[in-house]
Formats: sequence, structure tokens, C-alpha cells
Amino acid sequence: MNRLEGRGNREAKIRYLDGDFQILMPGSHVTCAMTGETIPVDELRYWSVARQEAYVSCAASLDAEKRAGALPNQKR
Repeated sequence: MNRLEGRGNREAKIRYLDGDFQILMPGSHVTCAMTGETIPVDELRYWSVARQEAYVSCAASLDAEKRAGALPNQKR
């Protein structure tokens, strides 16, 4: 299959796994859970397995962890 074939300009549905992800429905991008920015699937690097969310950057991922109260030294 061609790299761009069948993906169009729609949002992909993805299952986020430890160190990898599984594409459930092909698409060209996903949406950052913190910023709402579009993330091309080829550039997806940050996500949460527990919350099944994608993040545009390390900073957005850290903000999500803070929001969830998931940092080890953070009071809940």
C-alpha cells in the first residue's frame, strides 16, 4: 500500500500501547488532547496508554500528567 493511499485528510483512530500504537482506522492525523492541534500520524511521538490520548509535544504530555495528578511527587 502506498504511504498516503487510503488515508485522506481524516482523523485516524488509534489504540495507544506501551512503546507503540495500533491503527484501528486509517487516517492522516490525530488530535492533541491538550492543545487541540493536529498531529500527523507519521510524527506521533507522545501519548498516554492509560488515558488513550495523543499529545503534540513532550510539554503537552507533561501538562496532561499534571492535570491527571499522575506525577509521583504530586499531591492528589
